[in-house]
Amino acid sequence: MSENLRGRFGLALRNVLRHRFRTAATLAAISIGVAGLILAGGFVEDIFVQLGEAIIHSQTGHLQVVKAGYREGKNRAPQQYLFDNPKDIKAAAESDPAVEFTMARLGFSGVLNNGKRDLGILGEGVEPDAEARLGSYLHYVEGRSLSDKDMDGIAVGQGVASSLGLKVGDRVTLVLSLAEGAVNTLDFELIGVFQSFSKEFDSRAVRIPLAAAQSLMDTQAAHLVVVTLKETRQTERARLALEARLASEGFEIIPWTALSDFYEKTIALYDRQFGVLRSIILVMVLLSVANSVNMSLFERTREFGTMLALGNRSRDVFLLILTESAITGVFGALIGTALGVAAALAISSVGIPMPPPPNANLGYTAIIRIVPGDIFAASLVGFFATVLAALMPARRAARLGIVDALRQGV
Repeated sequence: MSENLRGRFGLALRNVLRHRFRTAATLAAISIGVAGLILAGGFVEDIFVQLGEAIIHSQTGHLQVVKAGYREGKNRAPQQYLFDNPKDIKAAAESDPAVEFTMARLGFSGVLNNGKRDLGILGEGVEPDAEARLGSYLHYVEGRSLSDKDMDGIAVGQGVASSLGLKVGDRVTLVLSLAEGAVNTLDFELIGVFQSFSKEFDSRAVRIPLAAAQSLMDTQAAHLVVVTLKETRQTERARLALEARLASEGFEIIPWTALSDFYEKTIALYDRQFGVLRSIILVMVLLSVANSVNMSLFERTREFGTMLALGNRSRDVFLLILTESAITGVFGALIGTALGVAAALAISSVGIPMPPPPNANLGYTAIIRIVPGDIFAASLVGFFATVLAALMPARRAARLGIVDALRQGV
């Protein structure tokens, strides 16, 4: 650092410390803004993480392997997207060390009858023990989850049970129409009533053992293989690796983010809301710092006039004020970061009880996540807002006339 820069920095630091009350007020505004951004960002990140994990572990898994075109055509002609080698697909997926386990599903639509009335349902034939491992976010309000031993067992969503007035132990009949026109039926005993994160899912969902579904549909095939990973952050890498193996065979690998329209819309909504919040905090910091700088410069007009009279250039005055603001911004950002991280840890140790989101059944306990990217961004917002707020006042101070400035306060 040159002698000139060291001298300017030292003078700027003394000026910052000289006006302690005003500097403290400015630091408070900056640090509160930075801490607010850190807390808001950590809260929103936790919503994304918990919502994503709820969807993964109650419905979708991390990846789903299906025949190409299945998502678009499953409602029109689901029989065209069956594949006869689910065990081979599972073996291919499980060869990746990132994969925890896999399971096959067979989708169907039909009618559930309780002896008095019917209800249209969307069902799945599942591997019960594997689904129990996946369904850590699937809460059973009555009974229990299916097991591989429940060959005539059925589990239904809370909305289905409510619509048909079902209780655990009731017998129900599942009626399916096959593509060839035949109608197959099987009787089941209600084993459990589950509640997932999605109210819409629970209003139509029915699950039976995969073997029973294959018997009803007269097939040994499956519609999809669900792949569950050890860590959610490995989703994209695992998808690309599995796609390289299976795409040539006519399979499509779909990540969980593409399987939940609700999740994508929630992400977009909170991103917009957080952007507005960031803008509000930025404006608050700008106004607070600008007010403080303007008051300080008004009181120091004669000081700037004296500097100009002693031969300092307008550029020196301008850079001195910006250096003071930069020092204040750095300290404000550091204090705000410390406050934000400390508050996040304190709040997370207690948790924030949250009600169910729209279209959801279950509430949850939120925390404030420490996100390095958000902390860095919040610090930059605090710093640059402080410097930006000083630009116009510094420009005015640098353009003061020497005589007018020296007369100020006389």
